[in-house]
Amino acid sequence: MPKQRSAILLTTEEDAQITTAALADPDAQPLTDEQLAKMMPWSEYVKTYGAGIGADVAFDRDLVAAFENTGKGWRKRMNDALREWAVQHGMLPPD
Repeated sequence: MPKQRSAILLTTEEDAQITTAALADPDAQPLTDEQLAKMMPWSEYVKTYGAGIGADVAFDRDLVAAFENTGKGWRKRMNDALREWAVQHGMLPPD
């Protein structure tokens, strides 16, 4: 029979030490209110931007920055621009 595991509860002091150590790590900072406000559930993201597929593609930094600077929905606009190019060059049928 497998061993039953029991939870080890932290003391207030231990919790404070862990929290202090975590906050001291520049790579593990809590999200800001602004970052949290931008978050959305995956299901909402898919409805907004489409599911698409993941692809490991490298783009020039300035190209990505140009699209990012257009604001929310920049990935869709980048996808649309690539689709338009593919249609114009006979790689995809017109919509």
